[in-house]
Amino acid sequence: MHHDPVTAIFPGSFDPITKGHIDVIERGVKLFDRVIIAIGQNPTKDQLFTPAERVEMIRELVTDMPRVTVQSYACLTVEFAKQVHADVMLRGLRNLTDVQYEFQLAMTNRAVAGVETVFIMTSEEYGFVSSTMVREVALLGGDVSNLIPAPVYKRLQERVAHRKPNPETDPTNKDA
Repeated sequence: MHHDPVTAIFPGSFDPITKGHIDVIERGVKLFDRVIIAIGQNPTKDQLFTPAERVEMIRELVTDMPRVTVQSYACLTVEFAKQVHADVMLRGLRNLTDVQYEFQLAMTNRAVAGVETVFIMTSEEYGFVSSTMVREVALLGGDVSNLIPAPVYKRLQERVAHRKPNPETDPTNKDA
């Protein structure tokens, strides 16, 4: 039986992308013909990487997945879905808090734009991982190397090093 190819978008800010996201992408590829990783702009979140940097990093991670593409967008997610003729919005669920928020979002997107949402439960080992948590832990000097892909971790370390307060110029440092 022949079916029309099904395109899914996987929207998020991916700042930075985590192993949990990769897990969802790998499983999404098994379900859909095309998966577009859609990097949105969230003006309320303090950005660690620019959208262009995120596109570049994620493209490196999915080079061995021919049916996966990466794009950034600045409009509403449902608008972007229409632009790329996506049939489905793919979302990862980590916990019950996610379910409540995502359920509301999915109902709204279906009502407003007729876009269906398909949820994939993240693997147990990534159930607690979020980009926000990774950013916060990294900025405080914690080790997040097992939560994000190695090339992303390398870039994150470089970025965090530049963000650390400089003791020479820090007015709170009495020794300088």
